[in-house]
Amino acid sequence: MKIRMDLFLTFMKIGFFTFGGGYAMIPIIEDTCVEKKKWLSHDDMMNIAVIAESTPGPMAINCATFTGYRQAGFFGSLAATAGIILPSFLVIFIISMFLDNFLEITVIANAFKGIKLAVGILILDAAVKMVKKMKRGAFPRMIMLCSFAAMLLINIFSWSFSTISLMLIAAAVSLAASFASGAKRKEGEGT
Repeated sequence: MKIRMDLFLTFMKIGFFTFGGGYAMIPIIEDTCVEKKKWLSHDDMMNIAVIAESTPGPMAINCATFTGYRQAGFFGSLAATAGIILPSFLVIFIISMFLDNFLEITVIANAFKGIKLAVGILILDAAVKMVKKMKRGAFPRMIMLCSFAAMLLINIFSWSFSTISLMLIAAAVSLAASFASGAKRKEGEGT
C-alpha cells in the first residue's frame, strides 16, 4: 500500500508542476524515477520513452502507467496513472467552471507565452539527454539523423506525412538490421 501511495503522490506532483505534455515531462519523470527514487534505470527510462511514444495515448500517462506497473503491478499502474491525470483534470475543470475567456486575460496570455518557451527548452533538454545515452555506433545515429532530417523536411515543406508512418519505417529498418546482424553472427559461429 505504501508504494502505491508513493507512486500516486509522486506522479501527482509531476502532473501539477509540468506544463507542455509528455516530452516536457520526460526530464522530470527521469529525474524523479531514475535519480531520486531509483525505481528505474536509465536504460529502462529510454525504453519507456520509446514504448510510450509508440503506443496510443499521452506519453506521460504511458510512462506513469509503465513505471507504476513495474513497481507495484496492476494497482501500482492505476495509482501512478491516477496521480498523473488528476492534476490536469482538476486544473481544466476549475478553469472551465470559473473563467469563460481564460486565455483572453492579458496576464494569463503572457504567462503562457513564457511557459511555451520553457516547454521548448525542456523538450530540447530531454532530446539531448536521450542522444547522450543512446547506444554508440553508426547505425543508431544514422537512424536518428535520418528521422530528424525527415521530420524537419516534412515540417518545412508542410508535407502530409504521418509521424506514425515515420516511426514505423524507422522501426522496420532497425528490426531488419537487427535480424541481419543476428544472421551474420550465427553464420560466423557456424563456420
